[in-house]
Amino acid sequence: MPFIRFFVVLLALFLPATGFAARTELTWYGHSAFKVKTPEGKVLLIDPWITNPANKSGKEDLEKIGKVDLILISHGHFDHVGNAVEIAKKTGAKLVTTYDLGMSLVKYADFPKDQAGFDTLGNFGGEISVLNGEVRIAFIPAVHSSSVTPPEGKEIHMGGNPGGFLIMIKNGPAIYHTGDTDLFSDMSLIPRFHKVDVMLACIGDHFTMGPERAAMAVKLVRPTWVIPMHYGTFPVLTGTPAEFSLALRNERAKAKLRVMKVGETIEF
Repeated sequence: MPFIRFFVVLLALFLPATGFAARTELTWYGHSAFKVKTPEGKVLLIDPWITNPANKSGKEDLEKIGKVDLILISHGHFDHVGNAVEIAKKTGAKLVTTYDLGMSLVKYADFPKDQAGFDTLGNFGGEISVLNGEVRIAFIPAVHSSSVTPPEGKEIHMGGNPGGFLIMIKNGPAIYHTGDTDLFSDMSLIPRFHKVDVMLACIGDHFTMGPERAAMAVKLVRPTWVIPMHYGTFPVLTGTPAEFSLALRNERAKAKLRVMKVGETIEF
């Protein structure tokens, strides 16, 4: 019996050092809204429109959201700011976005001012280290637009430039969330600075890349996995995963396609 207890203790100490530690969890809420849970249990929400039309359990999901450490917002449009302010007030989560958009969200959208500071606001080309160094985030440009509409919806205010994020997790994957964007050739520079494990790519067309241009973007970024997003939420977002799959084959992009269901959680 003493030997068995010794073996159990030794196994518990040995497993985390040999690749059996906790994994990174990725949850899709529909549209462009994702939750990332790091191996150490930190929680990041990206473009958290939890109650979007594609998420039939959106109200319940919003109510169930507990701990959130960071809220990442790619640009100021309502379908990406989503429920961010409500979640921030409930959880105390800090805002990660460009400085210009951060100030606009504080002034016009009532985002808590003390949760939007220099430690988590940045700009393109820069990186921030957050959560005691467990996560690094690089600000990536996007070809789109950005504006902030106050809750009463009477005016539109400028929201800086749109963007995306490269989220680099210690002992976890590097996740590139494109935000809303068109294809642009400088996407090819992203993997020169850091290998991308998971690319969350908009494919809906009309306001962003459609399937064919998104497939070209994947070929430039060279991720291991690609997950389509920002499609089917509204009738005008006509791009589909099936069309995207075909376009990836036509482009001979080597990334593995993973189509998530709304509400699904996968691990990396």
